[in-house]
Amino acid sequence: MNASLILVDLQNDYFVGGKMELVHIKQAAENAQQLLRTFRSKNLPIIHIQHISARPGATFFLPNTKGVEINEMVSPIKGEKVVNKSYPNSFRETELLEILKKTEKDTVVICGAMSHMCVDATTRAAFDYGFNCVVVEDACATRDLVFKDKTVKASDVHASFMAALSVPYAQVLTTKQTLKKLA
Repeated sequence: MNASLILVDLQNDYFVGGKMELVHIKQAAENAQQLLRTFRSKNLPIIHIQHISARPGATFFLPNTKGVEINEMVSPIKGEKVVNKSYPNSFRETELLEILKKTEKDTVVICGAMSHMCVDATTRAAFDYGFNCVVVEDACATRDLVFKDKTVKASDVHASFMAALSVPYAQVLTTKQTLKKLA
């Protein structure tokens, strides 16, 4: 697989004790960690996306807080790019597209948070820019949502968005399936 890894918003506010804890975030980060190790071992491009809230009234990912920091499970190391963003789409008003073009890779492997928001927006944009997209579904996490007084469980939110991305935007794979393709 001729790929770059994009880790979207795996930041402390989404973890236990954070301001917007997600369902199964630790398991998703453990899977993202496996992907990160494999990409590092193969010397493949890695891009960490870090959301910094700029919206008035924002309650999480606030600048200069512990919550905005990338979680230690997937911390960037020297040489890995970190792209700061303020919108769900990781390409909007960032240097992500230019970074990816320089890698000369035709595929992006995407994981992170939240499945229904930034992972979705980033995947759709990557597809629109002509990349082959792989979304590693068990390395993504989300939360319960409420619509018209009905709570939609995180597992249903996640499944719905993975189903929607699977045609035509991305191959939606597990960590194990992705690692096998990278072997």
